[in-house]
Amino acid sequence: VAGYSCSARNEILQLLPPPTVQGKESQLLCPNRDFKVECGGFSNRPIYELKHVPGTRYSPGGSMGIYGVSMGIYGVCGIYGNGPMGSWAKMATDAMRPTWVLHGCGVSSAQITELETHTPSSSPLELSSLSFLDPNTALLCCASGQLCMADTRQCIALQPAAIPAAQPGQRWHMAAACTAPSTHYIACISNTGQLVLLDARNASHCLAAAKCRVATCSSEFLSVSWAPALQGCVAVSGFDGTVCIYDTCSWDGRDAAPLFVHRGHALRLQPLVTAHTWHPHKARTVLSAASNGALHVWEWVQPHCS
Repeated sequence: VAGYSCSARNEILQLLPPPTVQGKESQLLCPNRDFKVECGGFSNRPIYELKHVPGTRYSPGGSMGIYGVSMGIYGVCGIYGNGPMGSWAKMATDAMRPTWVLHGCGVSSAQITELETHTPSSSPLELSSLSFLDPNTALLCCASGQLCMADTRQCIALQPAAIPAAQPGQRWHMAAACTAPSTHYIACISNTGQLVLLDARNASHCLAAAKCRVATCSSEFLSVSWAPALQGCVAVSGFDGTVCIYDTCSWDGRDAAPLFVHRGHALRLQPLVTAHTWHPHKARTVLSAASNGALHVWEWVQPHCS
């Protein structure tokens, strides 16, 4: 976890989760439910996003600094882009190519470190999210509602294509999931609550759509993610102090009812959930952080239908 203040040094902490999350204790209620600080360090720049580089103890942070983790967290190197004021780099890593980090503030600055794959572009489109579909294919989502597919083996200009149903003025975020060999589904969400499901092989065609009820049109921390071990489930956060779980198989163009809503962050002065992630091995376990510094790990249960 890390801070994102622009006016002060930001702390970076590596935390050990509670024993129940590590699988060392099986009881539902245990006396030790707190995270334990293993090591930490500081950055002079705000850290808006962290990604682990597979096979290393490196953790790249937004815009983009590389931090090593041993007995402490320390800066290894920095790759700082020329993004517009107020923007920050989005990143993606891939276990098949552990030395690659895909990053950038906009379509024109998207690049993979250590390789000469950057293609000049005149497009001013800002990036909101990045993902590897396979070792040779990257997917880029523009904040204004366009998707770009990039072959990392070829140096050709990217051609953004509009997300179906995207409207001017909206802000979009996406997440991709591999459900079968060569089959990738893309979940897209807008700051107005529009949900769209696409197939990466034909992203111009909408497979399903729905609408989630939102109190505000916040977009700074808008996030959607696929459950790694639950078919068709996505988590959405960034609108308020909640994290909502949805079943994409039930999207029919109308208002989508969440399977579960985590309201733990919403109990204190209406903070905003800034990030969430699924536990890689526990199907229904999610970690989430909020603007008040709270970090939660929780497990959700689908209510029984009558």
